[in-house]
Amino acid sequence: MAITIGMGEYVYEYQPEWPRLPVGQGFQGISGVAVDSQDRVYVFQRQGPPVLVFDRDGNPVAAWSRPDGVPADAHHIHIGPDDSVYLVDRDAHQILKYSPNGELLSSIGNRNRPALQAPFNHPADVCVAPSGELFVADGYGNSSVHRLAADGSLIKSFGNPGRGPGEFIVPHSIRVSADGRVYVADRENNRVQVFTVDGEFVDQWTDFKCPMGVHIDAEQRVYVTDQVPRLTILTLDGELLARGRTFEYAHQVYTDTQGNIYGADTSNQRVQKLARVM
Repeated sequence: MAITIGMGEYVYEYQPEWPRLPVGQGFQGISGVAVDSQDRVYVFQRQGPPVLVFDRDGNPVAAWSRPDGVPADAHHIHIGPDDSVYLVDRDAHQILKYSPNGELLSSIGNRNRPALQAPFNHPADVCVAPSGELFVADGYGNSSVHRLAADGSLIKSFGNPGRGPGEFIVPHSIRVSADGRVYVADRENNRVQVFTVDGEFVDQWTDFKCPMGVHIDAEQRVYVTDQVPRLTILTLDGELLARGRTFEYAHQVYTDTQGNIYGADTSNQRVQKLARVM
């Protein structure tokens, strides 16, 4: 079935048979999805193998183990520019960094030790900025964003609970553009807020219902999923490019090098792939 999102170049075809899971196997508590530079797709889930890896055609490539219960609670996943894999271990209050092969390289945060308005208290999302710094949406216990050096040391935090500019109620997803703007899906305030890397408020986009995932592709287009449910595509300045009802409950959204879109549909325990029609 062809699905048109908006007009012009934003035409996608839903791929209902993607991925090719073994007979009798399904996802187990899917929470996040991400794509690396080779278009391998990583699915983060709360039960069973924490990460399942597929090639671009949807064939299984790998299933990571969960030694000693780590990670404990899957939330969002992010792939860095060197294809390092960052997992948000929400209820353990940590950000975990892995190699593409599933080797744990480092961890940030005190495991099982929440902090008040400091790293971390049930974090929701992480991303690597073009500078190499890390930005974390510390979204369930705290209402803040943390800017970290590449080694995980804290540079600064910004944000407080509330509904005003620069305040958050469940900052749920975060990305940094090539020009250094920080985009935060402020879920329970029904908006995306935009900041400088120093945490200075720039703008807010309010035409959303509980935005869950924000993603920026290589062409610097911004993708936002919300609970209408729908997918919205915008410029970095908030100009609406396309919008459509697609994913039922896309907890996280990601694109590959071909412009295809992947959504982690938590309601139906599936990854939905929308293939770009060129």
